[in-house]
Amino acid sequence: MTQPRPTAILLFGVPGSGKGTQGVVLGGLPGFFHLSSGEIFRSLDPNSDDGVAVAEFTAGGNLVPDDFTVSLWRNQLAAWIQDGTFDPDRQILLLDGIPRNIAQCEMIAGDVDVKLVLHLAGTDYEPLVQRILDRARQQGRPDDADESVVRHRFDVYQSESAPVLDYYPAELLGDVDPIGLPGEVLARVLDLVLPVQQRFLASRGT
Repeated sequence: MTQPRPTAILLFGVPGSGKGTQGVVLGGLPGFFHLSSGEIFRSLDPNSDDGVAVAEFTAGGNLVPDDFTVSLWRNQLAAWIQDGTFDPDRQILLLDGIPRNIAQCEMIAGDVDVKLVLHLAGTDYEPLVQRILDRARQQGRPDDADESVVRHRFDVYQSESAPVLDYYPAELLGDVDPIGLPGEVLARVLDLVLPVQQRFLASRGT
């Protein structure tokens, strides 16, 4: 018998908009599981073939190739379902960093059932650039330390990632202002996320 696709919420937005921060906070709440493609990439052995390949792309601010990204993501998701780390019958999957273009949307359409595209909709990029540079210093992330690379990532977002917002039906899109204290942003996020969780639980009779 084919297992139903995990219910998912896509955390989406420009670099530095807080997808990871909100994903980690939401993932700490009962009923949610945060899956970050960036964390998967950073967990690779930097000396392995996969680790070297990822570093070559991210160092220039470019997206990792679709087939490679989706393969790693699928393998990690399957492993977490297999060992019980993620229970799709009890938890909503928070997608962070995937899909990042239309091709990836199409590739994972059979893997997950997206119920909300939570769009951290920043329009003023300068505070976000500074947020990324500050993060690089605080967390020791070399891929975030070069301002020219960071600004290139915004260009890549506009050309490759922004069209994702047109891929999903308009009724699934929810805009959130990403500027403010993390708690303020979280309150805006929860206004959109909790109704999805309520419907998810109702569909399972809980």
